[in-house]
Amino acid sequence: MLLVQPTDEMSKQIRVELNENPATRDKDLEMIKEWLAKQPHLPQFDDDRRIMTFLRGSKFSLERCKQKLDMYFTMRAVIPEFFSNRDITRPSLQEVAKHVQMPALPGLTKNGRRVILMRGVSKDVPITVNNITEAMKMVFMIGDVRLKEESHGVAGDVYIFDASIATPAYFAKFTPTLVKKFLVCAQEAYPAKLKEVHIINISPLVDTILNFVKPFLKEKIRNRIFTHSDIGTLYDHIPKEIMPTEYGGDAGSVIDIHEMWMKKLEEYGPWFAEQEAVKANEALRPDKPKTQDDLFGIDGSFRQLTID
Repeated sequence: MLLVQPTDEMSKQIRVELNENPATRDKDLEMIKEWLAKQPHLPQFDDDRRIMTFLRGSKFSLERCKQKLDMYFTMRAVIPEFFSNRDITRPSLQEVAKHVQMPALPGLTKNGRRVILMRGVSKDVPITVNNITEAMKMVFMIGDVRLKEESHGVAGDVYIFDASIATPAYFAKFTPTLVKKFLVCAQEAYPAKLKEVHIINISPLVDTILNFVKPFLKEKIRNRIFTHSDIGTLYDHIPKEIMPTEYGGDAGSVIDIHEMWMKKLEEYGPWFAEQEAVKANEALRPDKPKTQDDLFGIDGSFRQLTID
Protein backbone atom coordinates (compact mmCIF):
# COMPACT_ATOMS: atom_id res chain seq x y z
CA MET A 1 0.00 0.00 0.00
CA LEU A 2 1.33 3.44 -0.94
CA LEU A 3 0.34 5.20 2.30
CA VAL A 4 -0.75 3.13 5.28
CA GLN A 5 -3.25 5.18 7.27
CA PRO A 6 -3.29 5.34 11.09
CA THR A 7 -5.11 2.69 13.11
CA ASP A 8 -8.22 3.80 15.00
CA GLU A 9 -6.24 3.94 18.23
CA MET A 10 -3.44 5.98 16.64
CA SER A 11 -6.01 8.28 15.00
CA LYS A 12 -7.41 9.11 18.45
CA GLN A 13 -3.94 10.17 19.65
CA ILE A 14 -3.34 12.19 16.46
CA ARG A 15 -6.68 13.99 16.82
CA VAL A 16 -5.67 15.13 20.30
CA GLU A 17 -2.31 16.38 18.98
CA LEU A 18 -3.96 18.20 16.06
CA ASN A 19 -6.73 19.70 18.19
CA GLU A 20 -9.30 17.91 16.01
CA ASN A 21 -12.81 17.57 17.40
CA PRO A 22 -15.02 15.21 15.32
CA ALA A 23 -18.10 17.05 16.65
CA THR A 24 -17.05 20.46 15.30
CA ARG A 25 -14.66 19.77 12.39
CA ASP A 26 -17.40 19.76 9.73
CA LYS A 27 -18.54 23.19 10.91
CA ASP A 28 -14.92 24.40 10.71
CA LEU A 29 -14.73 23.02 7.17
CA GLU A 30 -17.87 24.91 6.16
CA MET A 31 -16.53 28.15 7.66
CA ILE A 32 -13.34 27.84 5.61
CA LYS A 33 -15.34 27.11 2.45
CA GLU A 34 -17.51 30.17 3.08
CA TRP A 35 -14.40 32.29 3.57
CA LEU A 36 -12.80 30.95 0.37
CA ALA A 37 -15.95 31.76 -1.63
CA LYS A 38 -15.72 35.41 -0.51
CA GLN A 39 -12.08 35.93 -1.57
CA PRO A 40 -12.09 37.57 -5.03
CA HIS A 41 -8.43 36.69 -5.71
CA LEU A 42 -8.68 32.99 -4.82
CA PRO A 43 -9.97 30.26 -7.15
CA GLN A 44 -13.17 28.29 -6.72
CA PHE A 45 -12.13 25.44 -4.44
CA ASP A 46 -14.45 22.77 -3.17
CA ASP A 47 -12.07 19.96 -2.28
CA ASP A 48 -13.22 18.96 1.21
CA ARG A 49 -10.42 16.47 1.79
CA ARG A 50 -7.65 18.94 0.94
CA ILE A 51 -9.28 21.65 3.07
CA MET A 52 -9.53 19.20 5.98
CA THR A 53 -5.82 18.43 5.59
CA PHE A 54 -5.11 22.17 5.84
CA LEU A 55 -7.28 22.42 8.95
CA ARG A 56 -5.39 19.54 10.55
CA GLY A 57 -2.04 21.09 9.65
CA SER A 58 -3.21 24.35 11.25
CA LYS A 59 -4.37 22.56 14.42
CA PHE A 60 -7.87 23.77 13.56
CA SER A 61 -6.94 27.43 13.92
CA LEU A 62 -9.22 28.99 11.30
CA GLU A 63 -6.97 32.05 10.89
CA ARG A 64 -3.85 29.93 10.40
CA CYS A 65 -5.71 27.71 7.93
CA LYS A 66 -6.79 30.79 5.91
CA GLN A 67 -3.19 32.06 5.80
CA LYS A 68 -1.92 28.67 4.60
CA LEU A 69 -4.59 28.35 1.91
CA ASP A 70 -3.93 31.90 0.68
CA MET A 71 -0.21 31.10 0.42
CA TYR A 72 -0.94 27.74 -1.24
CA PHE A 73 -2.77 29.43 -4.11
CA THR A 74 -0.41 32.42 -4.19
CA MET A 75 2.65 30.20 -4.65
CA ARG A 76 1.00 28.53 -7.62
CA ALA A 77 0.75 31.89 -9.33
CA VAL A 78 4.19 33.29 -8.44
CA ILE A 79 6.40 30.19 -8.83
CA PRO A 80 5.41 28.67 -12.19
CA GLU A 81 8.73 26.83 -12.26
CA PHE A 82 7.38 24.60 -9.45
CA PHE A 83 3.69 24.50 -10.36
CA SER A 84 3.36 24.35 -14.14
CA ASN A 85 4.05 21.47 -16.59
CA ARG A 86 3.60 18.95 -13.80
CA ASP A 87 3.54 15.93 -16.08
CA ILE A 88 5.78 13.15 -14.75
CA THR A 89 6.10 11.69 -18.26
CA ARG A 90 7.93 14.83 -19.51
CA PRO A 91 11.60 14.07 -20.32
CA SER A 92 12.98 16.59 -17.79
CA LEU A 93 10.99 15.03 -14.92
CA GLN A 94 11.77 11.50 -16.12
CA GLU A 95 15.46 12.41 -16.00
CA VAL A 96 15.12 13.56 -12.38
CA ALA A 97 13.11 10.44 -11.47
CA LYS A 98 16.00 8.27 -12.72
CA HIS A 99 18.56 9.95 -10.50
CA VAL A 100 16.66 11.16 -7.40
CA GLN A 101 14.37 9.15 -5.14
CA MET A 102 12.11 10.97 -2.67
CA PRO A 103 9.29 8.66 -1.64
CA ALA A 104 6.98 9.09 1.31
CA LEU A 105 7.33 5.71 3.00
CA PRO A 106 4.24 3.52 3.44
CA GLY A 107 4.40 3.06 7.22
CA LEU A 108 4.05 5.50 10.09
CA THR A 109 6.16 6.04 13.20
CA LYS A 110 4.70 4.92 16.52
CA ASN A 111 3.38 8.45 17.14
CA GLY A 112 1.71 8.68 13.73
CA ARG A 113 4.28 10.63 11.70
CA ARG A 114 4.94 10.12 8.00
CA VAL A 115 8.58 9.56 6.94
CA ILE A 116 9.90 10.91 3.63
CA LEU A 117 13.27 9.63 2.38
CA MET A 118 15.31 11.69 -0.08
CA ARG A 119 18.43 10.45 -1.80
CA GLY A 120 20.39 10.68 -5.02
CA VAL A 121 21.37 7.56 -6.92
CA SER A 122 24.87 8.39 -8.19
CA LYS A 123 27.57 11.01 -7.68
CA ASP A 124 28.67 10.67 -11.29
CA VAL A 125 25.59 12.19 -12.93
CA PRO A 126 26.17 15.83 -14.00
CA ILE A 127 23.51 18.07 -12.48
CA THR A 128 22.06 21.42 -13.58
CA VAL A 129 19.99 24.13 -11.89
CA ASN A 130 17.09 22.94 -14.04
CA ASN A 131 17.44 19.41 -12.59
CA ILE A 132 17.26 20.91 -9.08
CA THR A 133 14.17 22.95 -10.01
CA GLU A 134 12.45 19.88 -11.47
CA ALA A 135 13.33 17.84 -8.36
CA MET A 136 11.74 20.55 -6.19
CA LYS A 137 8.68 20.44 -8.47
CA MET A 138 8.45 16.69 -7.85
CA VAL A 139 8.58 17.23 -4.06
CA PHE A 140 5.48 19.44 -4.31
CA MET A 141 3.75 17.02 -6.70
CA ILE A 142 4.10 14.28 -4.08
CA GLY A 143 2.99 16.80 -1.45
CA ASP A 144 -0.18 17.58 -3.41
CA VAL A 145 -1.02 13.89 -3.85
CA ARG A 146 -0.60 13.45 -0.10
CA LEU A 147 -3.01 16.35 0.54
CA LYS A 148 -5.66 14.23 -1.16
CA GLU A 149 -4.61 10.75 -0.01
CA GLU A 150 -3.78 11.24 3.70
CA SER A 151 -7.44 10.65 4.44
CA HIS A 152 -7.17 10.28 8.23
CA GLY A 153 -4.54 12.87 9.03
CA VAL A 154 -1.02 12.20 10.29
CA ALA A 155 0.85 13.77 13.19
CA GLY A 156 3.47 15.49 11.05
CA ASP A 157 6.35 14.71 8.70
CA VAL A 158 9.87 13.43 9.32
CA TYR A 159 12.43 13.92 6.53
CA ILE A 160 15.50 11.72 6.11
CA PHE A 161 18.19 13.03 3.74
CA ASP A 162 20.79 10.50 2.66
CA ALA A 163 23.88 12.64 1.97
CA SER A 164 26.03 9.78 0.64
CA ILE A 165 26.29 11.36 -2.83
CA ALA A 166 26.66 14.96 -1.64
CA THR A 167 29.46 16.64 -3.59
CA PRO A 168 30.54 20.29 -3.87
CA ALA A 169 29.61 20.32 -7.58
CA TYR A 170 26.12 19.04 -6.77
CA PHE A 171 25.33 21.61 -4.09
CA ALA A 172 26.87 24.52 -5.98
CA LYS A 173 23.74 24.35 -8.18
CA PHE A 174 21.50 25.34 -5.24
CA THR A 175 21.16 29.11 -5.65
CA PRO A 176 19.95 31.18 -2.65
CA THR A 177 16.89 32.37 -4.59
CA LEU A 178 15.87 28.82 -5.51
CA VAL A 179 16.42 27.51 -1.98
CA LYS A 180 14.47 30.37 -0.44
CA LYS A 181 11.53 29.91 -2.84
CA PHE A 182 11.44 26.21 -2.05
CA LEU A 183 11.64 26.63 1.72
CA VAL A 184 9.14 29.52 1.93
CA CYS A 185 6.73 27.43 -0.10
CA ALA A 186 7.29 24.28 1.96
CA GLN A 187 7.01 26.10 5.30
CA GLU A 188 4.21 28.58 4.55
CA ALA A 189 2.05 27.07 1.80
CA TYR A 190 1.72 23.43 2.83
CA PRO A 191 -0.04 22.19 5.96
CA ALA A 192 2.29 19.33 6.91
CA LYS A 193 4.07 19.96 10.20
CA LEU A 194 7.78 19.25 9.92
CA LYS A 195 8.67 17.43 13.13
CA GLU A 196 12.22 16.23 12.48
CA VAL A 197 14.94 16.30 9.81
CA HIS A 198 17.57 13.57 9.87
CA ILE A 199 20.71 13.60 7.73
CA ILE A 200 22.52 10.29 7.34
CA ASN A 201 25.80 9.26 5.68
CA ILE A 202 27.22 12.66 6.52
CA SER A 203 30.55 14.17 5.48
CA PRO A 204 32.23 17.48 6.45
CA LEU A 205 30.41 19.05 3.46
CA VAL A 206 27.08 18.60 5.26
CA ASP A 207 27.99 21.23 7.88
CA THR A 208 28.71 23.75 5.12
CA ILE A 209 25.36 23.01 3.48
CA LEU A 210 23.47 23.28 6.77
CA ASN A 211 25.06 26.66 7.49
CA PHE A 212 23.88 27.80 4.05
CA VAL A 213 20.29 26.56 4.51
CA LYS A 214 19.63 27.39 8.18
CA PRO A 215 19.04 31.16 7.69
CA PHE A 216 16.05 30.27 5.49
CA LEU A 217 14.49 28.00 8.14
CA LYS A 218 12.23 28.89 11.03
CA GLU A 219 14.02 28.58 14.36
CA LYS A 220 11.69 25.78 15.43
CA ILE A 221 12.79 23.71 12.43
CA ARG A 222 16.48 24.59 12.87
CA ASN A 223 16.25 22.99 16.31
CA ARG A 224 14.81 19.78 14.86
CA ILE A 225 17.73 18.88 12.58
CA PHE A 226 19.75 15.79 13.55
CA THR A 227 22.89 14.46 11.82
CA HIS A 228 23.99 10.85 12.05
CA SER A 229 27.48 9.53 11.39
CA ASP A 230 26.17 6.06 12.31
CA ILE A 231 22.77 4.98 10.98
CA GLY A 232 22.19 3.15 14.25
CA THR A 233 21.42 6.45 15.98
CA LEU A 234 18.67 7.15 13.40
CA TYR A 235 16.73 4.26 14.89
CA ASP A 236 16.55 6.07 18.22
CA HIS A 237 14.03 8.29 16.37
CA ILE A 238 12.56 6.15 13.55
CA PRO A 239 11.33 2.54 13.91
CA LYS A 240 13.75 0.44 11.85
CA GLU A 241 10.96 -1.75 10.49
CA ILE A 242 9.29 1.07 8.52
CA MET A 243 12.53 1.85 6.65
CA PRO A 244 13.37 0.34 3.24
CA THR A 245 15.46 -2.83 3.07
CA GLU A 246 18.50 -0.84 1.86
CA TYR A 247 18.55 0.73 5.35
CA GLY A 248 17.95 -2.50 7.27
CA GLY A 249 14.16 -2.16 7.44
CA ASP A 250 11.15 -4.23 6.34
CA ALA A 251 9.32 -1.81 4.03
CA GLY A 252 10.68 -3.28 0.79
CA SER A 253 13.16 -1.76 -1.62
CA VAL A 254 13.35 2.04 -1.86
CA ILE A 255 13.50 1.57 -5.65
CA ASP A 256 10.13 -0.22 -5.60
CA ILE A 257 8.56 2.40 -3.30
CA HIS A 258 9.91 5.17 -5.56
CA GLU A 259 8.48 3.40 -8.64
CA MET A 260 5.05 3.14 -6.96
CA TRP A 261 5.13 6.89 -6.39
CA MET A 262 6.12 7.59 -9.99
CA LYS A 263 3.14 5.48 -11.16
CA LYS A 264 0.87 7.37 -8.77
CA LEU A 265 2.09 10.72 -10.15
CA GLU A 266 1.38 9.45 -13.66
CA GLU A 267 -2.17 8.44 -12.63
CA TYR A 268 -2.66 11.98 -11.32
CA GLY A 269 -1.56 13.47 -14.68
CA PRO A 270 -5.01 14.77 -15.71
CA TRP A 271 -5.57 16.18 -12.20
CA PHE A 272 -2.23 18.02 -12.27
CA ALA A 273 -3.19 19.51 -15.66
CA GLU A 274 -6.52 20.76 -14.23
CA GLN A 275 -4.75 22.27 -11.21
CA GLU A 276 -2.66 24.61 -13.38
CA ALA A 277 -5.58 27.07 -13.42
CA VAL A 278 -6.27 26.73 -9.67
CA LYS A 279 -4.22 29.64 -8.39
CA ALA A 280 -4.48 33.16 -6.99
CA ASN A 281 -5.14 36.15 -9.23
CA GLU A 282 -3.09 38.95 -7.67
CA ALA A 283 -4.87 41.60 -9.75
CA LEU A 284 -8.06 40.81 -7.79
CA ARG A 285 -6.49 40.72 -4.30
CA PRO A 286 -8.41 43.26 -2.12
CA ASP A 287 -5.26 44.81 -0.68
CA LYS A 288 -1.84 45.21 -2.31
CA PRO A 289 -0.95 42.40 -4.74
CA LYS A 290 1.86 40.14 -3.51
CA THR A 291 5.03 40.19 -5.57
CA GLN A 292 8.03 37.87 -5.74
CA ASP A 293 9.98 40.50 -3.82
CA ASP A 294 7.39 40.60 -1.00
CA LEU A 295 7.51 36.83 -0.70
CA PHE A 296 11.14 36.00 -1.42
CA GLY A 297 13.13 39.23 -1.08
CA ILE A 298 16.61 37.98 -0.27
CA ASP A 299 18.76 39.71 2.30
CA GLY A 300 22.12 40.82 0.91
CA SER A 301 23.91 38.66 3.46
CA PHE A 302 22.87 35.50 1.64
CA ARG A 303 25.46 34.44 -0.89
CA GLN A 304 25.81 31.71 -3.46
CA LEU A 305 26.98 28.50 -1.83
CA THR A 306 30.73 28.34 -2.27
CA ILE A 307 32.67 25.28 -1.25
CA ASP A 308 36.43 24.86 -1.42
